[in-house]
Amino acid sequence: MKLIQILKLAVIPVLTIFSFVSTSNTALADYLNSQGSGGNYRYELWSSDDNSHYYLKIWSSEASPNSDAYSTSGAFTSTREALIYFDCNYAERSLPEYPR
Repeated sequence: MKLIQILKLAVIPVLTIFSFVSTSNTALADYLNSQGSGGNYRYELWSSDDNSHYYLKIWSSEASPNSDAYSTSGAFTSTREALIYFDCNYAERSLPEYPR
């Protein structure tokens, strides 16, 4: 009888912790922050669940909305950094960060 009680005391907390850890990992997702266009391209700006990093999905402006992204650029630390990258490299805008 004591063995069953010891197993219950040991197994139940371990299973509870495991279920919380596995649930939190499956709940992580990326979120669409904004969409836009410039030059001959359009973009979607995505962020991680905790807003620790951002990435761009970029298409030709003539591409179908259901087509795969022309390019995916990531590892931005802010939305501003990602949009400056798009404006300078795809929309061909002149910005203080990247003057033409």
